[in-house]
Parts: sequence; C-alpha cells; structure tokens
Amino acid sequence: MKHSIVVLITALSLLLNSCGIYNFTGAKPIDAKTFQVNYFQNNAELIEPGIERTFTLELQDIIQNQTNLNLVTQGGELIYEGEIVEYRISPMTATADQRAAQNRLTIAVNVRFSNRNKEDDNFEKRFSFFYDFDANAQLVGPQLSSALDEIFERITQDIFNESLAKW
Repeated sequence: MKHSIVVLITALSLLLNSCGIYNFTGAKPIDAKTFQVNYFQNNAELIEPGIERTFTLELQDIIQNQTNLNLVTQGGELIYEGEIVEYRISPMTATADQRAAQNRLTIAVNVRFSNRNKEDDNFEKRFSFFYDFDANAQLVGPQLSSALDEIFERITQDIFNESLAKW
C-alpha cells in the first residue's frame, strides 16, 4: 500500500511538472510581458494595396491569441519588425497548347525579431508561402482575401514558431 502511494505521488508530480514546461500552443515559457509589432512596409515590386496593414494586424493577433503577452506600441520586450519583400504571381502549370493552367501567388516577408531580455533569441529571417489558383480566375475580391488569409496564416504561424515556440 505504501509503495502504491509513493508511485502515485511520483507519477502525479512528474505529470504536473511536465505541464509547466509546455502549453497547448507550443510556446515555451516566455521571459517577457510585452511585445510590439512595428508596421510592416510593402517593399515588393508588385504592390497590392492594404496587405501591409493586414499582415501587421494578423501577426499581432496570432501572438495575442497564443500567448499572454500584452501588445504595446513602443518599448516592448519582444519586437517584430520588417517588410514585405515579395508579392509575385507566376505561372505554375501549362496546358497542351502552352497556356498557363494554374498560377501561384507568392508572398515573402523579411522579419527582424528582437528579444530585449534574451539577445540570443534575436534573428533576421525571410518567411514565405504561396497560394495556387486557376489561371482563368481573377485574384480579386473574396478570392484574393481567401488567398491572403491562407498565406498570412502560414507565415505568421512560422514566425510565431521561430520566435516563441523554437520549433
């Protein structure tokens, strides 16, 4: 009986101790209370109006939704800044008569991350993702919005993982 209690207490303490290291989002414990996301300028050759604002807001949202950090406009312990460096539509597959059957929208963002409390975490890195669509379709309105949602969801998750989850 005494041996069973020791085993049970040991198992519970290991289980509870493990939960303190990881959380549901995959973020490791963060030695910060605040973050800021500076406005990401659109420096791509092909300009799509408004995507810089959308991207900046989506990056803020993912960090707020997956951590307990507070968003500040200046003086943040964690700082995200950078620019959209690529917005490109290119043909991907061709038909038998050499016309494009499918196009690809690719967006790339250069990100500089600074952790004022742990400078070893600082990095500058390019993140990109794409969206394929039918060559006969126009990438405007709801289809453009859907494409941007998919691309920005992937890029912001990759940025989150690189800066906070360390995956």
